[in-house]
Order: sequence, then C-alpha cells, then structure tokens
Amino acid sequence: MAPHGLSRTTEELSAARSEALRGAAVGAAKFGIAAAFLGLCGTFFSPVYRSLTIQFKVYLQVSGMTLGGWIEADKRFRAWENMRVREKRRVKALERDEGVWREWEKMVEGDAAGNGGSREKEAGVK
Repeated sequence: MAPHGLSRTTEELSAARSEALRGAAVGAAKFGIAAAFLGLCGTFFSPVYRSLTIQFKVYLQVSGMTLGGWIEADKRFRAWENMRVREKRRVKALERDEGVWREWEKMVEGDAAGNGGSREKEAGVK
C-alpha cells in the first residue's frame, strides 16, 4: 500500500508522466528562446559576454533551458494533480447526492404506498 493512500494506477502514472514531459518540453523551449535572446543581446552589447568561451555560453544556454523545463514540468504536474483531486471529490459528492436522492425516493414511494390514498380521503375527494 502506498503511503498516505496514494495508490495510483498505471494509467494515472502514464498520464502524469505525459503531462510532466509536455511541460518540460514547453518550459525548455520558452526559457531557451529567452536565453538565446539574452545571449544575442549580450553578444551585441556586452564586452564581458563576448569574452566568454563558447563552452560557457553553451552552459548558460543549457542551464536556462534546464531550469525552464524543470519549472514548467512541476507547474503542469501540480495542475494535473489538483485536477485529479477535484475530479475525485466531485465523484464522491455525486455518489453521496445519488444516495440521498435514492433514500428520498424510497421515502416518498413508501409514503405513497403506505397511506393508500388517505390524503385523498382527507381532502374530501371520492
């Protein structure tokens, strides 16, 4: 049994992984574009950036992409997890409401069958 009741099915794990991978790809692309733009600005405007070695410039670019992928993957996974929690709560609430509705229907059907038309007699209807 998983701790804290976190049993997950293979489908749930696959969906979570897919969502995190999509987030990582999008985040790496967004931060990669931003890092490339900053590198381009550094090349034109900064003599310090121009004096850096190509290896360090690549390191800066890859670091930005890695950070973006990590941030976006975490954001997407948390959003997916919150969506699953809300969905499970909604299902539990619907099941609870259906149970209350069934009890109410039984009460109404039992009341109608038990009186045998006594309400009509009380109202004076023949």
